[in-house]
Amino acid sequence: MSMTKEQLTPGPDHPITIEPTGRQVTIAAGDQVIARSDSALTLREASYPPVQYVPIDDVDRSALRPTDHETYCPYKGDASYFTVTTPDGELDNVIWTYEQPYDAVAEIKDHVAFYANRVEVTVGD
Repeated sequence: MSMTKEQLTPGPDHPITIEPTGRQVTIAAGDQVIARSDSALTLREASYPPVQYVPIDDVDRSALRPTDHETYCPYKGDASYFTVTTPDGELDNVIWTYEQPYDAVAEIKDHVAFYANRVEVTVGD
């Protein structure tokens, strides 16, 4: 018996908006800059804090290692994760991405997000 995943569409009960951030976004772990982008997107979902989605091309890929960790969001799809290697050690599964996001959030394809409680996310001018 196969399990089918329920796909939900954002709406009044669970709104999702995606807009260009319009300012430079820098992601750092200690003194190490992991990403810097002028093309980030701000995703706002329901009552959750806003999340910065940075183009993968603006991330230091040499610091990334894909992991086997996966999660599922019925509004966005399947998420895969990366661990970041820093001089102070590894930050396990600190980055996630939706490689095949659902149509409602298609703009976040080829973007990654970071757990803001585990790295420093700075939105500047």
